[in-house]
Amino acid sequence: MPESLRDALQRFMDTASGLSNVRSALDVLLIAAILYALLRVLRGTTAMSLLRGGAIIFVAVYLLAEALELRVTRWLVRTSFTGLLVAIPIIFQPEIRRTLERVGRTRVPALRARPADTLIDAVAGGCRELSSQRHGALMVIERETGLEEYIATGHPLDAAPSPALLANIFYRNAPLHDGAMILRGDRIVAAGCTLPLTEAPMDGHVGTRHRAGIGVTERTDAVSVIVSEETGDVSVASNGRLVSKLDDAGLRAMLATLLGTDGGSGRGARWAATGRFLRRQPEREVAG
Repeated sequence: MPESLRDALQRFMDTASGLSNVRSALDVLLIAAILYALLRVLRGTTAMSLLRGGAIIFVAVYLLAEALELRVTRWLVRTSFTGLLVAIPIIFQPEIRRTLERVGRTRVPALRARPADTLIDAVAGGCRELSSQRHGALMVIERETGLEEYIATGHPLDAAPSPALLANIFYRNAPLHDGAMILRGDRIVAAGCTLPLTEAPMDGHVGTRHRAGIGVTERTDAVSVIVSEETGDVSVASNGRLVSKLDDAGLRAMLATLLGTDGGSGRGARWAATGRFLRRQPEREVAG
């Protein structure tokens, strides 16, 4: 074989070996990043306790079987690993679903029009009327994540929101006052809807209406507006957090920030300025 051809083949093999090492490194880094992201999602949840307990038991049984040469136990441990891979998605189904929902909330502003200022005016005006009469209310404003599964539990509507209409729907003796109203864009799409309750620990004064308003924001990127029937306080929930005792100006500013009608300016600062979080202040009465 000519010397030049041999050198060329050698250089090619060295290059291919280098590329293979790079691919292997990328493969390891990708798996490590996925595992790190999963652990970040599970951190602080009951799923993390289950995962930790299962891992401790699995490792302890494996080491015991290896140390004492327990053939049957060792065989069971090795063959059950595949079954554990199938069982993990079943055990951690809520956490996996919540993670996929968060990933799917990528915003594409051009594909959906931002809610008009008239929606904020109608919600703020309705809350002002309901609060003065001590009529409880729960309004959910859809953003990027669809709320079809919750809309299907209520009565479909197709109406433009207005303070008078919102006050009538949530009037104490009205047929739909107990459920949640869902708004999409500048329309009311359903009322009397059933929402999931939050599973997070809450103060004993928190009523079902507030738990439902927080619960839907834990599973979606929707914004909930709640009026307390007992105190008349107006609250806003987003991303599992609750800001309570908002006046008319505070409610309008909060909705403009969360719905993006203020152009996104000062979003974090405004939320922080009004950030009276329910979980950090359990003494605040926000009964539903």
